[in-house]
Amino acid sequence: MNATAADNYRKRMARVLDHIDRHPDGDLRLEALAGVAAFSKFHFHRQFGANFGISVQRYVNLSRMKRAAFALACRPELPVIEIALAAGFQSPDSFTKAFRGEFGVSPSAFRKAPDWAAWQTAITPYDNARKHIMASNFQPGDVEIVDFAETPIIVLSHRGDPAIVQPSIARFIEWRKANRVGPQVARTFNMFYGGRDVAPEDFRIDLACEAVRGLEPSEGMERSAIAGGRCARLKLTGVNDELEVPATWLYRDWLPQSGETLRDFPLFCERSNFGPGMPESEMVTELYLPLE
Repeated sequence: MNATAADNYRKRMARVLDHIDRHPDGDLRLEALAGVAAFSKFHFHRQFGANFGISVQRYVNLSRMKRAAFALACRPELPVIEIALAAGFQSPDSFTKAFRGEFGVSPSAFRKAPDWAAWQTAITPYDNARKHIMASNFQPGDVEIVDFAETPIIVLSHRGDPAIVQPSIARFIEWRKANRVGPQVARTFNMFYGGRDVAPEDFRIDLACEAVRGLEPSEGMERSAIAGGRCARLKLTGVNDELEVPATWLYRDWLPQSGETLRDFPLFCERSNFGPGMPESEMVTELYLPLE
């Protein structure tokens, strides 16, 4: 298989993953997904498993469960049945059975006391599939050099095991809701101080939003700023919870060939076009690598 054919093959497989993640309540049967990739339905199941080390139905289930778990923990105003339907289940009973099968507890029990360590373990095959397909998706032309304007922010820092960052995310979301500063009111950022391969006690990620007028930090939060200056920007669309792969590509592949020098400020991202009712296909994550 030549390079062009191999790249086309990867894009067709990536199209399937994106389709599943963007349409959890759609037709995700094997035949329909084979059509999305334009592969024969007689071979698609084996092709998917060979590429991702996970069956297509398991990927569908984990994609739906990941979405549902976040909604249960971070959207307490949503009834469980609404979350079940949005995740592609026809009834609360089928949702409860599937959820318990993946995470060992009922949706209601998870909502009351989320076990994020068990959640992380359960969705690892899903994350690995996403990492596998993303690894070949970037080209130097995808990176743009931009001037980022200094931006005041309010920060909640998560320090410690990255597998349990979700409680910090839930707390940050609740604070924004209480202050009525959703994504359409104040810009949303994350700052990354090293990757997930550091020792758990050394891991840090900052959850931040623009410090709009009148917004005050809560206990354990602080005011800060994203320093202005030149940055390499990599724009990602769709669902992008896992940024290790594009970040690694920027550092390992793009930077050495670019001739650029890094500035003393951490890698950060801005997330936009997300929130209640926003199609996941229109979500945007802009990853910024600060440059001299």
